[in-house]
Amino acid sequence: MASVNSLASTLQQQLADALTAALPDAGTADPLLRRSDRADFQANGILALAKKLKGNPRELASQVTAAIPAGDLIKEIEVSGPGFLNITLSDKAIIETLAARAADDEGRLGVPYGQNAGTTVVDYAQPNVAKEMHVGHLRSAVIGAAMVEVLEFTGETVVRRHHIGDWGTQFGMLIQYLIEHPQELDHRGGEEQDGEAAMSSLNRLYKASRALFDSDEEFKARSRDRVVALQAGDEETVALWQRFVDESKIYFYSVFNKLDMEIRDPDIVGESGYNDMLEETCRILEETGVAVRSEGALCVFFDDVKGPDGNPVPLIVKKTNGGYGYAATDLSAIRDRVQNLKASTLLYVVDARQSLHFKMVFETARRAGWLNEDVKAHQLAFGTVLGKDGKPFKTREGETVRLVDLLDEAIERATAVVREKAEKVGLTEQEIVENGEYVGIGAVKYADLSTSAVRDYKFDLDQMVSLNGDTSVYLQYAYARIKSILRKAGEIRPVAHPELELAPAERALGLHLDQFGENLAEVASTYEPHKLAAYLYQLASHYTTFYDQCHVLSDDNPAEVVENRLFLCDLTARTLHRGMALLGIRTPERL
Repeated sequence: MASVNSLASTLQQQLADALTAALPDAGTADPLLRRSDRADFQANGILALAKKLKGNPRELASQVTAAIPAGDLIKEIEVSGPGFLNITLSDKAIIETLAARAADDEGRLGVPYGQNAGTTVVDYAQPNVAKEMHVGHLRSAVIGAAMVEVLEFTGETVVRRHHIGDWGTQFGMLIQYLIEHPQELDHRGGEEQDGEAAMSSLNRLYKASRALFDSDEEFKARSRDRVVALQAGDEETVALWQRFVDESKIYFYSVFNKLDMEIRDPDIVGESGYNDMLEETCRILEETGVAVRSEGALCVFFDDVKGPDGNPVPLIVKKTNGGYGYAATDLSAIRDRVQNLKASTLLYVVDARQSLHFKMVFETARRAGWLNEDVKAHQLAFGTVLGKDGKPFKTREGETVRLVDLLDEAIERATAVVREKAEKVGLTEQEIVENGEYVGIGAVKYADLSTSAVRDYKFDLDQMVSLNGDTSVYLQYAYARIKSILRKAGEIRPVAHPELELAPAERALGLHLDQFGENLAEVASTYEPHKLAAYLYQLASHYTTFYDQCHVLSDDNPAEVVENRLFLCDLTARTLHRGMALLGIRTPERL
């Protein structure tokens, strides 16, 4: 199926051609087209041209208008003010373009693939081995998963990477404890372990080993030796470390499953995955002069990174004691992703509090030549999840909130909302339970994704599962309402009728539907999924206005008006369904 040019891009091309034809001295000029309150579009580019050509802008605008070929695209064009062009498109052009989108049998709604597609490695969803996932792990997972979907949809080859599997002091402590208490991680009765049980075992073991570590100096020394053995690749130690990773993954997968997200084994590459590269990374940096020895440590310095005392703060690649810092791992990961995975873009979905670290790592990689004009790295930094009080989200006891508790509560609240309307719609108990999960998890994801990532946001479940306002439930109900109308229509099929005159609400809905592809292209290039959430909310709002003002299944309407309105309903539903899926949110057929 060929992609469909948007109305805006077709109009842009016609105006650019008219500018060139009417004003050959102008060279290639941009008409500066944008949406307008006065008409469908406004072109402002003639003002800048008039200055350049020392001409009267209104006269030039008239010349350009005269050079636009006659056709079905433009209904009306007027020269306004000092030389703006106000352009109203024809109803025929709107419906014909939407009909071409609807005819796309690949489910892409005519959205073109991006030009110059490359390979992007997305580093996201990074919980800590042997620790519970808390609310702080939510944003990396949700934002990263949405960006993966959008990038893949626009034609990018995406490699997922989950940085799971660090090995620091705590692993020496855990492994040493397991060596001395070998039954602690055995599954009772040999049965399959669920996520909660796996986490419970790990928590018990962590608390016991921590108590011993804090109270027994000899155990503490043995634990530190065990870290050295781990980093040196000692077989027994690495095998025990792998047991902790495997046990943690049972738990992680249960939480990601609840989040309706797929995390795959081959995509998990933690610190350990780059262990064999660390020494070579350090050698290359030192030999090329990118890193220098300072007080026994291997460091990289920057002119613009200074501490409170005014002295330079270095990126420490290798410590004085020969141990490797996070920087060595992150730089080795860049080498691997660029040289082995052939990435053209590295996208890190990581907390904004790590921005300075990544700024220094990226600059070091640039100096080493691993990043350049052809290979870019970008941190999609995100803010903190706050409670209703505007402070970092904590339990009443001041502890970090467990992610699984939060998701369970969201599902519980959403199920209550679904149950209230269930009788009217005739939902079965199974549908109520299933839709409660879709609405609850959708609410959590949408609240996150509808906020600009760099901003903090308040986690307010009452607001998230509200049927009013900018929530996923509002969008899900809009979708379910359309599906209900299409079912009621029975034998009447959605058919586009370009010959009909459109009501204002139909035109507004149609023009917005046509912008879906342009919106996705922007989200993919700026890494701002909140712009897709905003587009979908506006789409549902346009649909609500259309539904209120234009009766769809009215006996008073001619058959072709009913078919055309059903066509607009159907394309709106398909666009909502596709857009929500890219955000990782389900759209139930009945709600």
